[in-house]
Amino acid sequence: MNTVVSTDGTVLACSVTGSGPAAVLVDGALCHRGMGPSASIAEQLAARHTVWTYDRRGRGDSGDTPPFAVEREIEDLAAVIAAAGGSAHVLAHSSGAALALRAAAAGTGITRLAVYEPPFSTGEAQSERFRQYVAELTAALAEGRRGDAVAALMVYAGSPAEMVDGMRGAPVWPLFEAVAPTLAYDAAALGDRTGAVVPVDLLATIAVPTLVLDGGASPETLRAPARAVAAAVPDAEYRTLDGQTHEVSAEVLAPELLKFYA
Repeated sequence: MNTVVSTDGTVLACSVTGSGPAAVLVDGALCHRGMGPSASIAEQLAARHTVWTYDRRGRGDSGDTPPFAVEREIEDLAAVIAAAGGSAHVLAHSSGAALALRAAAAGTGITRLAVYEPPFSTGEAQSERFRQYVAELTAALAEGRRGDAVAALMVYAGSPAEMVDGMRGAPVWPLFEAVAPTLAYDAAALGDRTGAVVPVDLLATIAVPTLVLDGGASPETLRAPARAVAAAVPDAEYRTLDGQTHEVSAEVLAPELLKFYA
């Protein structure tokens, strides 16, 4: 494990593997180096890239210095990129993609940016559902009900409430609860005050080559935001991975990334 110190002093835990031009992976909600897709994606990219995976603040082995603001997570990503040599390709998944898009607009050393299914809202009904989710999440975290916070995310993402209730006894559930407070960070990156609408004006300022990906088997509520992001970022490429869902296969994703990064 390596560590990187962010601007506000927060220590971030990182893993580094492979050789070649630097690539940094940014996880989505609930995920970190020990739980989620980054390790398998890093393995696929390591033959051609030096791949950095890191625990976003408040997750895994990383610290978390209050007060939180999205700008702190942008600084975190910038610190990892600086440690990787000052510039890097980036892959970001789900709500991590919302963070990476904001970081690219801020100018953080990203050379090429690939994002997979950033879950913004593309209609008022979807925005209202997001606002309701944020209200439930905020109340649950304020009252220390971490399990309810995790459940709120899963139901918002489309899982039946009965299935989520059944998951509460699963071995992985305590791992979810451990990082539940960071769900508020993901909500902020998506736009907790706007209903997570696609930040078209911000995306229009991104000046790095960008690839927007979605899965052909994903619901329209995830594919429509991907298309909207691709339309908003100047000269962005948009591709669909046939048969893939939000739980994208590293073996299917990696060839697209290697081609784009090359």
